[in-house]
Amino acid sequence: MSRKKKHHEEHENHERWLVSYADFITLLFAFFVVLYSTSRVDNKRMAQAVQSIRFAMHFSGTGGTGALPIFEGPSSTGGGPALNSGHLNQPKAQKAIELLRKKIERQIRPFLQERSSKSAVEIVVEGRRLTVRLSATEFFDEGQAALRPQVLAVVDAIAMELVPLERVLRAEGHTDETPLGGDRYRNNWELSAARAATVVTYLEAAHHARPDLLQAVGLGSAHPVSEDATEEARQRNRRVELVIELDPVDEQLEQPDQRR
Repeated sequence: MSRKKKHHEEHENHERWLVSYADFITLLFAFFVVLYSTSRVDNKRMAQAVQSIRFAMHFSGTGGTGALPIFEGPSSTGGGPALNSGHLNQPKAQKAIELLRKKIERQIRPFLQERSSKSAVEIVVEGRRLTVRLSATEFFDEGQAALRPQVLAVVDAIAMELVPLERVLRAEGHTDETPLGGDRYRNNWELSAARAATVVTYLEAAHHARPDLLQAVGLGSAHPVSEDATEEARQRNRRVELVIELDPVDEQLEQPDQRR
């Protein structure tokens, strides 16, 4: 007799759906982790990244926004909405630079009120660049590069606001077109450079400014403020300018000023 073979019916696994469900939950968790990580944006790092992209794409001039390009390329003034300075942090940048200007004005106001000349210090804002003009007539003796002792308090008040920012601070010396008659400096180039060097030397010695962030430039009479041939115009042209440029987002300036 032939032995009948018994066929055992296979039992259907009703729990196989748990594997797919577990995979789905894992993917959903990973998705929300990615969303959370990308939602925390560092504005300062984002601004630096945008600045780098603008430089690489030759956004302005032959490359960069204030520096020479690494590679030569065609000039361009265009750009997408994300790269256009009119759309990126422009209100914040303007607010920061205006806040800095007001801080400096508040610091120097008591000293300027004691002086007869109200044009001893001028503060000029151009975009993200702030320039503090020190009148050479008030801060230096004629034909000399040493700061007058009575104006050091004004320089100190300005330095209290600029040095802690730890940004590149450039001192530019300027003169008028009048030839020098002294023997110490042969021409206006040497005098303007000496005055700029005097200012940065004082900032480093008295306020411990980082030397790698200080620059001194002598420009002679090549960049006058006024072209008029009057004594008042020549006095305005004789100056030392402290120039600082802020980042698009400068967190240090957003802190409230606790001094009164």
